Amino acid sequence: MQTQTSNQKIINSKKIKKAAIASGFDFCGIARAKKLENEKLYYEKWLSMGCQGKMNYLEKNLTLRFDPSLFFENAKSVISLAINYLPAKNQNPDCRYKISKYAYGKDYHPILKNKLADLLQSIRNEIGKINGRGFVDSAPVMEKTWAQKAGLGWTGKNGCFIIPRFGSYFFLCELIVDIELKYDEVFEKNYCGNCTKCIDVCPTGAINKEGFVDAKKCISYLTIEMKDHIDKKSNLPKYENWIFGCDMCQDICPWNRFAKAENNNVFMLNETVLGFDDQDWENLDKENYLIYIKKSGSPISRIKYDKLKSNIEFVRQLKSKK
Repeated sequence: MQTQTSNQKIINSKKIKKAAIASGFDFCGIARAKKLENEKLYYEKWLSMGCQGKMNYLEKNLTLRFDPSLFFENAKSVISLAINYLPAKNQNPDCRYKISKYAYGKDYHPILKNKLADLLQSIRNEIGKINGRGFVDSAPVMEKTWAQKAGLGWTGKNGCFIIPRFGSYFFLCELIVDIELKYDEVFEKNYCGNCTKCIDVCPTGAINKEGFVDAKKCISYLTIEMKDHIDKKSNLPKYENWIFGCDMCQDICPWNRFAKAENNNVFMLNETVLGFDDQDWENLDKENYLIYIKKSGSPISRIKYDKLKSNIEFVRQLKSKK
């Protein structure tokens, strides 16, 4: 695209943000695409501490991870987008087995990929010829870093991205494009302050006071990312009945007192799964797993049937001891 004047950059940025809201995103910020230096040092320290657990993929493509120009030729700008996923309904209150709120509906990946494709086309309609590539966990993009550089918020002590006055129940995604735009100011402040509520509430001590989240201790990692079954010799009460993910550090975060439910049902709540009682989970067979979880597009299908049943059995042992 031809060189733009400062005024054109401002106009185009406004058009992009307007198109983002029209496409269903709640927030949009724009940052200059450039190499990330300080973030690389922090990330390498996190890896050196072994906090990644068995997620070996996090150790790969380090050069790619911190240089957006390697994702997309002639990258000039990173458009960061956030969309609310806080569900308007809760699980059956009589059910002991808990799943993370992000798993109440359909998998967000294909939904956001479609939204990014629609947004890119809308931008082309408004601005003209522009090349871009969308990312929804599809490559090692430092999404929280780019969202902060785009002025949307900061990363809390629990590792979740927080948008001031709105909380942390948001999915993040990005468009990297080949035109220069008007860039938002980096969100420099960290408003966690001296608060340690997320650290204090974590039953497994996964969040340390130095600002590192140790995946090996995180319930979300143990119930989702770790492919092995949870060690039955573990201290059962620490797992707080979670069978897929964990929301404890988000639920207690003071910033989430501002969180409002997503009322448009963008992610299509799975009413059947939300209505499960203890017996439904304990008696879940492979056929019903395929019907209500796999074929319904639930994020819970990220883990195989055997892993899910193992997580349920792990929590059931706690139930039997009470």
